[in-house]
Amino acid sequence: MARLNSSVPPSTASATSVSKEAEAYTLGIISVAAFALTLPFAKILIGDLSALQIGIFRSMLAALAALPILLIMRVPLPNLSQAKRLLLTSTGIVYGFPILTALGMKYAPVSHGGVVLAALPLATAIVGTLITRDRPPVTFWLVSIAGFLTVFLYTVLRYGIDDVYLGDLALFGAVILAGIGYAQGGALSKEMPGWQVMCWTLVMSLPLLLPLSIIVYDHEAVRTLDATSWGALAFLAFVNSLFGFFSWNRALAVGGIQKISQLQLLQPFITYIYAVLLMGEVFDWVPLTVCTIVIGLVVLSKRTLAHR
Repeated sequence: MARLNSSVPPSTASATSVSKEAEAYTLGIISVAAFALTLPFAKILIGDLSALQIGIFRSMLAALAALPILLIMRVPLPNLSQAKRLLLTSTGIVYGFPILTALGMKYAPVSHGGVVLAALPLATAIVGTLITRDRPPVTFWLVSIAGFLTVFLYTVLRYGIDDVYLGDLALFGAVILAGIGYAQGGALSKEMPGWQVMCWTLVMSLPLLLPLSIIVYDHEAVRTLDATSWGALAFLAFVNSLFGFFSWNRALAVGGIQKISQLQLLQPFITYIYAVLLMGEVFDWVPLTVCTIVIGLVVLSKRTLAHR
C-alpha cells in the first residue's frame, strides 16, 4: 500500500509562517510601547524615591503578583539548567535595568536617556547569538550598526557632543544587563511559555528581594507618595516588570531574538513622544523623521534574516 504523505502543504506552511511573524511583530510593538514608558515614569518617581528603592520596589511588587499566578496555574518547577538561566535573566530584568534606569533619570532628561537606550537592540542581538549560537549574516550587523549610528547622530545633533550626563554610565550599564536578560528570556521562552519565564525570574528573586525591600523601605517617603507616583510605580511593577514581558518573550521566541530585538530601535522615539505628552517637552518633527528612517532599517534588518 502506498505510504501517505503527511507533510504540511507548502501553502499551509507559508500561511502559518506569515501568521507567526505577524504575531511576533504585533506583540513586540505592544511590548516596546509599554517599555518606552520606563524612563518617563522613573523620572516621575525619582523625586520621591531613590533609584534603589524604585528598582527594588517595582521588582518586589511584580514578584508578589507573579507568585499566585504560578500557584493558580500549577506551573511545574523549572529544571536545574533552566533555574540557572532564570537567575542569570534576573540580573538584568529584576535588578540591573530597573535600578540603573532610575539612577540615570536622576541626572539625565527623559529624551536623552531614551536615545542612550537605543543601544539595547544591538546588545540583545549580540547576547542572543552567543546563547543560540546562531550567526546572522554580515548585512544584519551592518544594518543594526546603522540603526545605532542613526540614533547616535540624532543625539549629537540635538544635544551636542559635549553635553555629557552622569546618568549615561548608569544607562549604558542598564543596556548591557538588559541585553543579557532579554536574550536569556527569549531563549528560555522556546522551552517554556514566555509568561512562565518572567514569573519564575521574579519569584526566584524573592529570597533576595524581600530583605532588600525591608532594608531600603522608608515609611516617610512611601507615605508621601501621591496618586501619580503610585500609578507610575504600579505601571513599572505590573506592566513593565511582569505582564509586558509575557508578550515580549513570546515575540522573541516566535520571531527570533535577532529579528524582533530590532523593534527596540523604535523605543527611544516612542519615549520621546511620551516625554512630550507627560513631561512637557517641546514637540517637533525631527524625531518623527528619524523614527521613519529607523523603521526602514528595522524592515531591512528583517529582510537580511529572511533571505539567509
